Parts: sequence; structure tokens; C-alpha cells
Amino acid sequence: MIDLHLHSTYSDGSDTPEELVRAGKRVGLKAIALTDHDNMGGVGEFLDACRVHRLTGLAGVEISADVDEGHGTLHILGYGVNPDHPSVKESLKRVLEGRAWRNEQILAKLNELGIELEWAEVQACAGADVVGRAHFAQALIDRKSVSSIEEAFERYLSKGCPAYVDRYRLYPDEGIRMIREAGGVAVIAHPFSWELDEDRLEAGLRALRQYGLIGIETYYSEYTAEQTVALARLAKRLNLLPVGGSDYHGHVKPEVAIGKGFGRLCVPDELLSPLLEAAGRDNPWIYAE
Repeated sequence: MIDLHLHSTYSDGSDTPEELVRAGKRVGLKAIALTDHDNMGGVGEFLDACRVHRLTGLAGVEISADVDEGHGTLHILGYGVNPDHPSVKESLKRVLEGRAWRNEQILAKLNELGIELEWAEVQACAGADVVGRAHFAQALIDRKSVSSIEEAFERYLSKGCPAYVDRYRLYPDEGIRMIREAGGVAVIAHPFSWELDEDRLEAGLRALRQYGLIGIETYYSEYTAEQTVALARLAKRLNLLPVGGSDYHGHVKPEVAIGKGFGRLCVPDELLSPLLEAAGRDNPWIYAE
């Protein structure tokens, strides 16, 4: 069993990269990937821990891509990506600047709503990590404005809520190109989040293949067995690799367990080898046990 979609404290997860490795080892995973949102700051710590604990690990990233309004969200996973590549540094710098602007706007909106939250409170929840909406949620809990992370998002922070602010994103072709230029391989995360019907989803993935897309996440915590089968068939039709992961965030999403999702997730080991071949067995940003 493998889990190629994990988040750490470097984005909006609650576990450090080393804690993720130890947790993956503890539940018997054969391989894991660190895929923080628009951020690769934890990659060094993650791979070092993989070597210590003798667990196959892939340095990764999850890029939020810009799609047309009303078409859900499109996220791109990159595996075996060099975090020091100039393309990665420049692209993620632009994304992080966009995040910083959004954080300012979210804080202002919450203040306008009568919640006298201060930036220092949010920063304290993030520590040295990149501030995201999950940290705003925790700050709201700490000051007893809400009772849970779920309530914070439902009342204030989710799309369409009074404190929600959109942010800068890379276009899909830009995200895939960045991943490829940095020596990695690109995979679409949870494809149904794109909110396209079957024909348009297939057409969209086919279009992204021309930019270098090599796979789609067919196994995912929120997907039923029927959805997994449908995505596996789609991957086969398009000659894309099937990949899978839990989208684990720790106590930020306590219902999602590492490696097991909501309890039924089981990503087969045999999906790993084709992905490693595509990324290159000698890729220095993959530790293969």
C-alpha cells in the first residue's frame, strides 16, 4: 500500500515532514510523497527522514491551477521535482506572493465582519510555515469565534463565504511545464474536482497531455469504488498512469487517515513502479528503498 498525496506543516497539514514519514512507516506503507500546496520547503527534511526510516519517498508539490469560473478546481501533483530549479523558485515565488496578498484581504474581511483578529494570532498558528486558510481557521478557534475548523470554513473561509478571497494561480500548462522543467512528472489530483462532465473531463485531460501530463489520481479518499474504476478506465483510454493518495492533512482533516483515507482507501503498490520509471530511477529527488 502506498500514499502519494500528503501535506505537512509547510502548507496546511499538522504533521512535520518527519512525522509524516514515521506515520507512514508505522501503518506499513511502502512509499509516500510529500505534496504540499505551492510549496517545497519541507522536501529536504522529508527525504532525510525517508533515508533514516528506510521508506521510499518522492519529493512533490501540489499546484493549484487557474480554471474557468464555475468549473471547480484543478490541482496538479508534481513528483520528483527539484525544489531548487529556477523555474520552480520563480513560479512558486509568484504564487506565494499571491497567497500573501490574499491573507491580507482575508484578515481585512474578518475585521469588517466584527472579528478583531490580528495578523500575529494567525502567524502564531502557522509558526514558520506558509500561512493558509487552515491557520486562519485555527486562529478563529483560539479566540472562540468558532468551535471547529469545519465551522470556520462553512461560516467564513470557503468559496462563497463572506471572508473568502481568491488568489493568484498558475495556468495548467504553466504548472505542468514548471514540473517538467524541474525534472518531475505531472499528475492531475482528484480529477472530479474539476467538475466537468465525462466527455469534457476526457477532452480536458487529453489537451493537458500535450503539455506533458503523464497521470491522474484514480485512487482518492473521497472516491467510491465506482469512481475509481471509471477513472482507471479513463487513464487507460488516454494512456495516463493511475496514481493515488489520501490527501492527508493530520488533525486539520482528522477524518482522513494516512494511507487509509476514510478507512477504505488502498492504493496498490504496483502503481509505484511505472511512476518511478517515468520520473527516472536516478532522480535525486526520489529516495527509493
